[in-house]
Amino acid sequence: MTQPLHRPAILRRGLADEIRIHLIDVLLGGGRRLFDQLPQRIEMEQTGLSQTDGVTHLEYRVLR
Repeated sequence: MTQPLHRPAILRRGLADEIRIHLIDVLLGGGRRLFDQLPQRIEMEQTGLSQTDGVTHLEYRVLR
């Protein structure tokens, strides 16, 4: 597990094989965009999708 501020750097450098995102159903009225700091488009393939109480789990494989 990495700190949130380091995740874009890991993607930029091509060091990630997969990405897991857990979306929680809470309305906060704001937040940070996950992929705004990337210098180029990164292609991903969705490999998983599941839901539990109030959480959607997304899994992607980074394509090279």
